[in-house]
Amino acid sequence: MPQTLPSQLARALESRSELLTRLHAEDTNTYRLFHGSVEGSPGLTVDRYGDLLLVQSFHQTLPPEQLSALENFYTQALPGLDCIYNDRSQANSRICNELPKAQIAPAHMPREARELGIRYRIQARHAGQDPWLFLDLRAGRRRVMQEAPGKNVLNLFAYTCGVGIAAAKAGASFVMNVDFAESALSIGKENGKLNALPGRPRFIQSDAFPALRQLAGLGQAERVRGKRMPPFPKLEARQFDLVFLDPPRYSRSPFGVVDLVNDYPALFKPALLCTAEGGTLICCNNVAHVNREQWADQLQRSALKAGRKIVDMEWLQPEADFPSSDGQPPLKMLLLRV
Repeated sequence: MPQTLPSQLARALESRSELLTRLHAEDTNTYRLFHGSVEGSPGLTVDRYGDLLLVQSFHQTLPPEQLSALENFYTQALPGLDCIYNDRSQANSRICNELPKAQIAPAHMPREARELGIRYRIQARHAGQDPWLFLDLRAGRRRVMQEAPGKNVLNLFAYTCGVGIAAAKAGASFVMNVDFAESALSIGKENGKLNALPGRPRFIQSDAFPALRQLAGLGQAERVRGKRMPPFPKLEARQFDLVFLDPPRYSRSPFGVVDLVNDYPALFKPALLCTAEGGTLICCNNVAHVNREQWADQLQRSALKAGRKIVDMEWLQPEADFPSSDGQPPLKMLLLRV
C-alpha cells in the first residue's frame, strides 16, 4: 500500500534524528528535511532555513490537500516555522504560484539561517529563483573551512559567496569571490557583514572566463576575431592555495560557453592553472547523468594536457540529509591535490 505524504515526511524526519542532533550541536539550523526523489515523492523538497520552512515542487504542482497535510505535519513536528511553498514545476523551474495574501510579507522578509556557526541571509522569495544557500553543498563548505586557515582562496561562480564566507570565517588569509551577477554578490556582501570575519573578502563582478584567464596568466584580449569584447575587470595573475569551482550546468557569454556535460575542461584548465603547486582544487558537477568516474578521468586527462599533475583525488559526499539510493548523488564534488 503506498505511503501517504505525512507518513513519508515522518519517516524522513526520523531517519535524520541523529544528523539533526549533530547539526544543532554545530550551530546549524538549515538542512533538508525531505528529499522526495529518494524518499517517496519525486520532485518535492522540504528545506529548513532557520525559522523558514521552504517547500518546493519541481515535477508537478503539489495539490492543495497535500500541501495542507504537509503544513499540518510540520506544525506539529517542528512548531514555529513559517511555511512558504514555491511551485517550480513549469519551464526553467521558475516559481509560478501566487501566495495567499497573508504569506506575501513573510515570503519576502529577510531572515537569517546558521550553518556551522556562520550566519547567512535567506529569503523565501526574491528576484531570482533559487534559494540563496544550496544545502547539498554543505559538505563542500565544511571541507573548505577545514582547508582554509592561513590559505588564500579563490571562489568561482560564487553566487551568494557561501564558500567564500566559510573560508574567511575559518581564517583564510585572503578570499576572492567571482560571480557575474551583482545581485548575488550583494547578498554575499550581506553575508560577510552578518559575521565577524577576521579579514575582508574581495567580491569581483566578472564573467568567469576573463577572470580565470587573467588570474591564470593567460590574459584576456579586448578584441576577439575583430569584435570588441564586453568590459571586464582587470586582474593581476596570481595563484591560490585553494580554488573552489562550482559552475552552472550551462551558460553562454561572449567570452565562452560553460557546459558541464560536453566541455568541463574549458573551465577546469584555467582553474587548475590558478591553483598553486601543492594546492587544492575542489571541482563540482551538478549534472545528475554525468558519470562521476568518467568525469574524474576527464579531469585527469585535462590536467596532463595542461602540464600539471594530480597527486591525490578525494570524493566529497553530500551529507545525510541528501540520501542517495545508489551512492551516486547528482552533485559530484571532487577534491584534487595538485
